[in-house]
Amino acid sequence: VQLQASGGGLVQPGGSLRLSCAASGTIFRLAAMGWYRQAPGKEREGISCISGSDGYTYYTSSLKGRFTISSDDAKNTVYLQINSLRPEDTAVYYCAAEEIYGDHSDYVCPIGPTNYDYWGQGTQVTVSS
Repeated sequence: VQLQASGGGLVQPGGSLRLSCAASGTIFRLAAMGWYRQAPGKEREGISCISGSDGYTYYTSSLKGRFTISSDDAKNTVYLQINSLRPEDTAVYYCAAEEIYGDHSDYVCPIGPTNYDYWGQGTQVTVSS
C-alpha cells in the first residue's frame, strides 16, 4: 500500500485548503484512513479518521468544526478540508491507513496513530500572512 498526500501550501490566516491522500496497491483490506499533523517541536496529533465500510467519521474534539474528512471510493482518495486556517495550524500533515485481515464491516476507525500500518510522506501546510 502506498499513500500519496498532497494539497499543502502557504495560505493566509482565514483561508482554506483541501488535502488529498491517494491510496494505491493492495487496498481492499484497508479498514480506516486517518489524518494527522505534526508541528515543529511537537508530537504528532490526530485530527480525524474515516472508516472504509460505512464512512463513519471521528474528529479530535479540540479540532472539530474547522476540519472535514471525506472519501471518494472511486478514486481511492481521502480528503481533509481545512477552513478558517490559523497560524497554529502550521504543520506537516500526514495521512495514514489501517489494514485489517478479515471482515471490517461496521468498523469504527481509531484515532491513535499506533493503529495505522501505512503512512504517507506528509504535506506541509504553512499559515502566515
